[in-house]
Amino acid sequence: MATRSDGKLNQLLQELPEGLLVDAAWLEAKGYSSALRSHYLSSGWLDSPTRRVYRRSRGHLTWQQTVISLQSLLDLPLTVGGRTALEEQGYSHYISAVTQRVYLYGPKKPPTWLDDLPLETEFEWRNNRRLFPKDAEAPPLPTPVVYSASGMQLPIRYSTKERAALELLDELPKHESFHQVDMLFEGMSTLSPRKLQPLLENCSSVKVKRLFLFFADRHNHAWRSHLDLSKIDLGSGKRALVEGGKLDTRYGIMLPAELFE
Repeated sequence: MATRSDGKLNQLLQELPEGLLVDAAWLEAKGYSSALRSHYLSSGWLDSPTRRVYRRSRGHLTWQQTVISLQSLLDLPLTVGGRTALEEQGYSHYISAVTQRVYLYGPKKPPTWLDDLPLETEFEWRNNRRLFPKDAEAPPLPTPVVYSASGMQLPIRYSTKERAALELLDELPKHESFHQVDMLFEGMSTLSPRKLQPLLENCSSVKVKRLFLFFADRHNHAWRSHLDLSKIDLGSGKRALVEGGKLDTRYGIMLPAELFE
């Protein structure tokens, strides 16, 4: 019995990288019974940061380790997007210095235990198919960003910066500020019109598309002239995003007056 237990432990050390998370269902599927999990916990081989969740470390848990665990070990179709993707791809100086909220995009909500982890970071889930319905037919190709942990190079899937910019705009005006978005667009001189065009054509939100084009015009980056507006459905009627603002007559959106200065 001891030999079998030692063999399972060696297998676990190979299959579960140090610092990453798995749930009880993952361990059960690989033959680790409740009794064996309890034995590993009492022996210090496993740690349980919250109920029915396990990891091979007592060190500080990071949100990056958590996301890698969701994407790679638990094989969940989640992508880091919006504000977080932009922060991690070099725009943190335009948005915020420290990641306090991680936006996860996917067709289904992540596990409920995510909110119970001992992290200062909060996770926000968004249904990717609400903004991009065609994701069901052709899921997006994310940007892999390598994260170093425990001597390993591990990829995290992020939305491309073009897609993340649209996801960020979707948070206006309730969850993001117009000032930060304006600062962000000022620095977005390297967006790819080849990637932007199909995103704008497939995006279901008239608000997001109008906002994107407003900020694109405002900052007049070189890529703006390569977008074909005739293929982008901007809907009809006006959209009032703030009270007491100013109407942009080209795109029919009411925005803070300071954006027109």
